[in-house]
Amino acid sequence: MAERSGETRSWLFHALTYDRTVNLRLYDTGTRSVRDFVPRRPGKVGIYLCGLTLQGAPHIGHLRSGVNFDVLIAWLRHKGLDVTYVRNVTDIEDKVLAKAEDQNRPWWAISYENERQLAADYAALGVRPPTYEPRATGHIPQMLDLIARLIDRGHAYVADNGDVYFRVTSFSEYGALSHRKLEDMLTADDGDDSAKEDPRDFALWKAASPNDPEDSTWNTPYSRGRPGWHIECSAMIWRYLGDSFDIHGGGTDIMFPHHENEIAQSKAAGLGFTNFWVHNNMLNFSGTKMSKSLGNVLSVSALGELGFRPVEIRYYLLTPHYRSAFDYTPQALGESASAYQRLENFVTRAVERFGDEATRHGELAPEFEAALDDDLGTPAAVAVIHDVARNGNAALDSGDADEAREAAKSVRAMLSLLNLDPQSEQWRSDQSDDLTPVVDALVSLVLEQRQLARERKDWATADAIRDQLKAAGLAIEDTPAGARWSIDKEQSNGG
Repeated sequence: MAERSGETRSWLFHALTYDRTVNLRLYDTGTRSVRDFVPRRPGKVGIYLCGLTLQGAPHIGHLRSGVNFDVLIAWLRHKGLDVTYVRNVTDIEDKVLAKAEDQNRPWWAISYENERQLAADYAALGVRPPTYEPRATGHIPQMLDLIARLIDRGHAYVADNGDVYFRVTSFSEYGALSHRKLEDMLTADDGDDSAKEDPRDFALWKAASPNDPEDSTWNTPYSRGRPGWHIECSAMIWRYLGDSFDIHGGGTDIMFPHHENEIAQSKAAGLGFTNFWVHNNMLNFSGTKMSKSLGNVLSVSALGELGFRPVEIRYYLLTPHYRSAFDYTPQALGESASAYQRLENFVTRAVERFGDEATRHGELAPEFEAALDDDLGTPAAVAVIHDVARNGNAALDSGDADEAREAAKSVRAMLSLLNLDPQSEQWRSDQSDDLTPVVDALVSLVLEQRQLARERKDWATADAIRDQLKAAGLAIEDTPAGARWSIDKEQSNGG
């Protein structure tokens, strides 16, 4: 016990003296290297994350980037930085119009419905709202200003049919982000090739077609039409973050052509654009990218019907490194949920023993801070939390109240940084559903019978009751305050 107490005091001492000025290092896709992150303006950070195109409801593959960037922004703010975070939604685009035609509904109704679902799912997973969440349709004037700049500088041209295209051969850096050579590129699939100077040129503005709804187009000097996908993000970035900013984020699946085209049109227009590219990798379904077109998507509500709580889904999405691709399986999610429950059970034990207030306001373990400083290393950071929780559980079992309390404070501080503290207001309410009071009452009756058996030292009956509850998918833990039950996710999901 003395050795473990000494170890605990050691990491607490280091936590108190840890140098918070250590530079955060992030992997910059643009340079293919991990670099020291230094804000362009001292104390301030500007971040843009490509949000969702609203042709369909969101799935957990979409939500991964929001969770990953939620952790990054929380970490930057923990380090005292003033973060302006912009995450757009694309409410007008070819895919939205195609879905509207298929469903015989207004395009804007589909976009708004999916935007509301996206907001609800983000809130359910504890993803905090961005500073600004612009819609593409609200920024047509900025798009037209950028297009005019590009035409004036010779980087864009108006085709005979009223489309406006970016001239890719005019921008010498085209392909640098994705490491592609211009001569190896295929036709840009976003316009009329017969109207282009070069089939690789991409659309900045698309002239209306006879089938386009009138309210999906705008009058311009070039034609009545709508914006291309890529110009939307450049215009919204310019509006909210200015000529230059710190971090541009998004999924690896849109690095080309979307992010490549953003760079070309923004820099060709004379804007400095971003200092860092931070790309999250994909969440796959049995080795295949999760996508609406393939039909292999899972929503937050669908996973809820399988018995998984939003906090467990959040834990599942942020535990792998953001640059790692990983496969969804029910077994993997079940194992992840069980791992979170181990942390949750330690926090619950500690709060029952010491009270809520006495287990708050802890320090972050130095290894936890070092992990997040190293390219947002959430796997290592979560491993630190589990290590401290194991020590805390051992201290609770042995009666070392001081060590157990300090461990609980540190665990809750680290979980809080990741927005996973089970005692937070959001996740306490997340622990129940409509059937919980009924189940709780029934299980309490059974536990009373088990307690009576224990009091008369009828261990066989007590153990049989426990085993029957376990077979029903419930985990029973004996605490100083009495027996506690919880759903055994590993058992209930076949683990």
